[in-house]
Amino acid sequence: MIQRSWVALVLLMVAVALLTGTAVAATKSSGLLDGKTFVGETGEKGKGKGEPETFVFADGKFDPLQCHPYGFGAAPYTATAASGRVGFEAETVSATQGKMRWKGTALGVSFQGTMVWTKKGQAPVEYWFHGRLKR
Repeated sequence: MIQRSWVALVLLMVAVALLTGTAVAATKSSGLLDGKTFVGETGEKGKGKGEPETFVFADGKFDPLQCHPYGFGAAPYTATAASGRVGFEAETVSATQGKMRWKGTALGVSFQGTMVWTKKGQAPVEYWFHGRLKR
């Protein structure tokens, strides 16, 4: 009898937590990576070596520094933390060069993901990126 009551209580607590959203394992925020800078490279999917890149997170914005010459600057990002990983998404925009849609993951000191560059008059091009936390 006591065991059934215990099981019923646990099930009730789980149901309440799920209904109120307190059991959600992921935390979503725009500033989870703020203050971090990753140094690495970006390259076109299917090609070997990429180009050097520095990825900066500050004030709720993501900024791939070597994209500045193309007119891209910092853009707001969203991030989700779960199981020690922080996933992020951002879209940087250039007045002349289109949009870059970034999606990646930071885990400890490593950083990686993909970026799709869309430009008027051409098919989207997919890129990879990776880096390490700057110390």
